[in-house]
Amino acid sequence: MSETPLLEIRDLSKTFGSVQALTDVDFEVRRGEVMALVGDNGAGKSTLIKCVAGIHGYDSGEISFDGEAVSIHGPKDAAKLGIEVVYQDLALCDNLDVVQNMYLGREVRDFLFRLNEPVMEQHTAETLESLAVTTIRSIRQPVASLSGGQRQSVAVAKAVQWNSRLVILDEPTAALGVAQTRQVLELVKRLAEQGLSVVLISHNLHDIFEVATRITVLRLGRDVGVYERDKTTEQEIVHAITAGVPTKIAGIAETAPEIVA
Repeated sequence: MSETPLLEIRDLSKTFGSVQALTDVDFEVRRGEVMALVGDNGAGKSTLIKCVAGIHGYDSGEISFDGEAVSIHGPKDAAKLGIEVVYQDLALCDNLDVVQNMYLGREVRDFLFRLNEPVMEQHTAETLESLAVTTIRSIRQPVASLSGGQRQSVAVAKAVQWNSRLVILDEPTAALGVAQTRQVLELVKRLAEQGLSVVLISHNLHDIFEVATRITVLRLGRDVGVYERDKTTEQEIVHAITAGVPTKIAGIAETAPEIVA
C-alpha cells in the first residue's frame, strides 16, 4: 500500500446549531485497506461519513483525496472522486429488479434513447461475478425477493460498478443472520483484495476484527486513536470507545489507553 493515504482528513469540525458534532477530527484511509470506524451512539461516525460523502458541509478542516486537497460540496463531487456510500437502509427499490437497481438514475440508452437492456444486464452480471456473488438466482428477479445478505451484495455491487475507489459501508451486517453476515464479510474482503479502500462502520467488534486492517475510534465527536488490528484487542477497543482520551487532548500522536482492572 502507498504511504500517501487515499483519503486524509485533518482537523475536521462540524456543528449543528449549539451541538458540536465533530471537533478537530483526524481520519485517513490507505489504498487497499479496510479501515473500521467505531464508537458509541452519538460519537460522530455518521456525521463524519456524511461530510466525506457531501451530505453535510463542515465548518473547518481539510480533506485530501489521492494526495490533493479537495472540496466536497455535494454527493456528485464525492462520486466524481470515486467515493461511494452504502447506507444502512441500502437505498434499493424493492419493486425493481437487480439490473434496474444497479442502473437507477444512470440508465444506459441506445441511439434512439431506448433502454439498452443487454448492455446493462451484461455489466451487472460481470460486476456480480467479479465480486463472487453467486447466491442471486437471476439478475432480473425483484429485490423484494432477495434475502438481507443478497440485498447488501446488490447495494455493494452498485457502489463499486461506477469505478469507485473508496467504498463506505454503514453497518452492513446489522440485522443479518449468521450465514448472511458471513456472505457480507467475505464480500468486504474481496473489495480490499481488488485494491479498493473500504471504510467499515460497525458496532460488531467480532466482524471488525475479522476483516479490518486498522481501527479508528471516535468518542464524543473526537478521534481517540488509530489501532492496528493485529496489535490490539477487543478489550482495548471497548475501553477506548467508553473511556479513551482524545489524542489531541492527550497531546500524543496515538492513544493506547491502559486497561484498568
